[in-house]
Amino acid sequence: MSNTVTDKLSRKKIQQLLAAVGSKPAEDTTQIEAAEYDWHQPHCFTRAQLNKLDDFTKKIAKAIARRFATLCHGEFNVTIASTTQHFANELVDQALESKQNNYYLPFGTDQAHPCGLVSIPLQTTFIWVTQLLGDTESEEDSRRDLSQLEESLLLDIASAIVDAISDSHGNCDFKPAKNIVRRLFPLELRGTEEFCKITFNVKKSDSDNTEAYILIFCESLESVAGKATQDAGEFSAADISKAILERLKKMPVFVTAQLASAMLTLEEIMDFQVGDILLLDKAVDEPVELIVEGRELLRGRPAKSGGKYAVVITELSCDTEQNINPITGT
Repeated sequence: MSNTVTDKLSRKKIQQLLAAVGSKPAEDTTQIEAAEYDWHQPHCFTRAQLNKLDDFTKKIAKAIARRFATLCHGEFNVTIASTTQHFANELVDQALESKQNNYYLPFGTDQAHPCGLVSIPLQTTFIWVTQLLGDTESEEDSRRDLSQLEESLLLDIASAIVDAISDSHGNCDFKPAKNIVRRLFPLELRGTEEFCKITFNVKKSDSDNTEAYILIFCESLESVAGKATQDAGEFSAADISKAILERLKKMPVFVTAQLASAMLTLEEIMDFQVGDILLLDKAVDEPVELIVEGRELLRGRPAKSGGKYAVVITELSCDTEQNINPITGT
């Protein structure tokens, strides 16, 4: 190929060339909007279950406000900023990257095996302790470590938050740990655990807005969200197979969109120049194949969504269900 050849290929001649090999103008799908699904985020709860969690977190906010009012003798407004799902490794990586000096109070039904924690940023820590002490001196140097008295007061505040969580639902009988820790993430994690992160804001009428977090294993909130659970001794063989299949469905797999292909000699490839046109072996109106683990399972039309390439699924391959074993994935 050479530039002298491609220079002579006008738009009209290219259309004639495509028509000669049986191609037809493709439907314009560039404006089709596709819903995004982030496989890097856990999807433990459905939308309906998340709505129940929202009701639960609103109760937590009211309970925290009441306990802060009792501790600090003032009126507090507590609001939920967000409720999100995360894998444990994401939360730990974020803490390491930001070099957070947060204070952590683990909690759980069994103190030896906590199922969550209250995370309090350093700036929030000094504001809360100051409010409890009733002075403003502690705010002047928020970079220092807490005194023994201040750390004891922060433990009282964080324990009150844990109590507020338990007050908000009958199945949440959480007990705070005896000590509060700084910097070190107090949970031993493999990285694949699914967490629910509840971010809340606390504001006293005459003070700045503060932010803190509650992290809880998603499985510890299943009863709150209305997700049915079953005693381990009651599982049948069918239940176990279904549980394995549900877990496999959440495993990430690579999906490759294959536009088309062409067979060339090495000499032709080495002769490529910028601006050359490579004619592929597929008409423009033919579907794109989606390859999953080396197998063609789906077909679709090229599109774009949010400034990225996308594929609109138009058909399933006949092998989609037949060739995937629900246990081995092969």
